[in-house]
Amino acid sequence: MSTDRKPIKIDLTPPAAVARNAAKGLKLRAQFGRGGTHIGVERARGLSAREPVTPHDIRRISSYFARHAVDKKATSRVWGDEKNPSAGYVAWLLWGGDEGQVWADALKKKLNED
Repeated sequence: MSTDRKPIKIDLTPPAAVARNAAKGLKLRAQFGRGGTHIGVERARGLSAREPVTPHDIRRISSYFARHAVDKKATSRVWGDEKNPSAGYVAWLLWGGDEGQVWADALKKKLNED
C-alpha cells in the first residue's frame, strides 16, 4: 500500500471581488487620506492586480481580519460610509474586504489540512 499523496494544487490568485475591494480601498485612501499602513497599501496593490499570494501571505491576511474584525463596531463613523469612510473601513478594504476575509480563511483552512 502506497502512502504517496498527490500534491493538491490550490489556486492562490485573489478572486475578482477581493481585487475590487482592494482597488476601492486604494481609491478611498487616496481621496480621504486615511486608512491602512504602507503594508496594507502594498497588500492592496497586489490584491487589486490579482497577483497570486503565497501560503504565508494567506496566513497574514487571515490574521489581519481576525485582529481587526472589532473595527466594524467603531462608533466614530458609520462602517461602509463611502462619503466619509472610517480609517478602519478603508484598511479593511485594502486587505480585500469581507470577501477577502472569507477567501483567506477558507484557503488557510485548506492549507492547514495538507
